[in-house]
Amino acid sequence: MEGKINKQLKKVLKKIVKEAHEPLAVADAKLGGVIKEKLNLSCIHSPVVNELMRGIRSQMDGLIPGVEPREMTAMCLGLAHSLSRYRLKFSADKVDTMIVQAISLLDDLDKELNNYIMRCREWYGWHFPELGKIISDNLTYCKCLQKVGDRKNYASAKLSELLPEDIEAEVKAAAEISMGTEVSEEDICNILHLCTQVIEISEYRTQLYEYLQNRMMAIAPNVTVMVGELVGARLIAHAGSLLNLAKHAASTVQILGAEKALFRALKSRRDTPKYGLIYHASLVGQTSPKHKGKISRMLAAKTVLAIRYDAFGEDSSSAMGVENRAKLEARLRTLEDRGIRKISGTGKALAKTEKYEHKSEVKTYDPSGDSTLPTCSKKRKIDQVDKEEETTEKKAKKAKIKIKVEEEVEEEEEILVVEETSVKKKKKKDKKKHIKEEPLSEEEPCTSTAISSPEKKKKKKKKKDTED
Repeated sequence: MEGKINKQLKKVLKKIVKEAHEPLAVADAKLGGVIKEKLNLSCIHSPVVNELMRGIRSQMDGLIPGVEPREMTAMCLGLAHSLSRYRLKFSADKVDTMIVQAISLLDDLDKELNNYIMRCREWYGWHFPELGKIISDNLTYCKCLQKVGDRKNYASAKLSELLPEDIEAEVKAAAEISMGTEVSEEDICNILHLCTQVIEISEYRTQLYEYLQNRMMAIAPNVTVMVGELVGARLIAHAGSLLNLAKHAASTVQILGAEKALFRALKSRRDTPKYGLIYHASLVGQTSPKHKGKISRMLAAKTVLAIRYDAFGEDSSSAMGVENRAKLEARLRTLEDRGIRKISGTGKALAKTEKYEHKSEVKTYDPSGDSTLPTCSKKRKIDQVDKEEETTEKKAKKAKIKIKVEEEVEEEEEILVVEETSVKKKKKKDKKKHIKEEPLSEEEPCTSTAISSPEKKKKKKKKKDTED
C-alpha cells in the first residue's frame, strides 16, 4: 500500500532475479517502479494482471495447503482492519474536516472582529472622536490606542512607525482641539485591554488563513486554482466533504449557497438565481454584469471537473486546473472584446452586436434651483425689439380689419331685415287702397275727397322715407 519493499520481499525477489527470464506481474504500479529501480527487474501492471490477482485471492484455500478455514477468515479480517486504519489516516474525508472547521472558524473570527472594533471605536470615541475619522484602518487604530492611551499623551508620542507624517501631524493637531469628554484611567485600561484582544485575534486570523491556504493546496489544488481558497473551502463546507461535493452536478455547484433564492423563485414562478457561493470567485468578479451568468455557468462546469479530479485522481498536481482556467480566461476575453459568434452558413461570420462599453452617466448638481430670488430677464438686441414691434403692429392691423368686416356683415343683415318688413307693409297698404277706391268709382261723390287722397299718399311716403 505504501509503495515500499519489505525485508522479506527483498530476499524473495533477489532469489527470483537470478533465475527469472520473464517480467514480474505487480498489482501496484508504484511498487513496480521501486522494484525496477532497486533490483533492475522488469515489471508489468495491467488489467490482465489484476484479473489474475483476483483469481488467486478467490482460490487461496486450494493454492496454500495446510491452512484451516478459521485461520483464513481471521487473517482476512485482520488484513481488512489494518487496511481500513491505514486508509483512514490519509482519507480525503478525514482531512476535509480540517478545512470545514478552519473556514467556519475564519468566518466566526471575522464577525467577532467586526463587533470588537465597532465597540472599541464607539467607546474611545467619547474621549477622542476625531481619531476615528482620521484613521480608517482598524488595526492601526487599535495599535495607536494601545501605544498612546490618553488624549493628552499624543503631543509627546511618536507614531512614525504606525502612521505617515502628514496623518501623524493631523492626529496631534486634533488631540489639542478635541471636543471629547474627560475619561478616568480605569476606563482607558479597559479600552486598552479590548485593543489588545483585537490585535491578537487579527494576528491569529492571518495565521489561520495561511493554514487554510496550505491545506487547500494539498487536498484540492485544482479547485484552488479555479475558484480560490476561500470559495473552494466554502463549497466543501457547504457540501459536507470533498467526496459529497464531487457527486454534485455542475448546475448544483453553480447555485450552492443560494437555496433560499432558488426555492423562492420556484414558488413565485420567476427567474432562478444564476450563482451562489461561486459569485465571489475572481473570474466572475472580473466580468461585466452582462456576461456574469455565462461565466458562472462555465466556471461551475470546469470546477466540477477539478473537484472530481482532486477527489478521485491519484495525481496531486494543479496542471489540469491551470489549463482550464486559461481556457475560461480566453473565453472571457472573446466575450468582452470580439462579441459572440453567430451560427451562419459558413460559421465564420461575426454577430452584428456592438461592443459592450460600460458608460456611467455623471450627473452634475444644478444650483439654479436653490435661489428663491426672481431671475432678471436678459437684455434684448435692437433687431429683436424692431422685429417684435413689427409683429405686434401686423397683429393689430389684422384685428382691426377683422372687426370692420364683422361690422359690415352685421349692417347688411340689419338692412335686409328692414327691407323685408317694409315690403310686407306696402303689400298690406295696397290691399286697403284697392278696397277704398272701388265704391268711389261707382257713385262718384264730391271732388274734395278725391283730391285729398293723393295728398295723403304723399305724406305717408315721406314718413316711410324718414323711418328707413
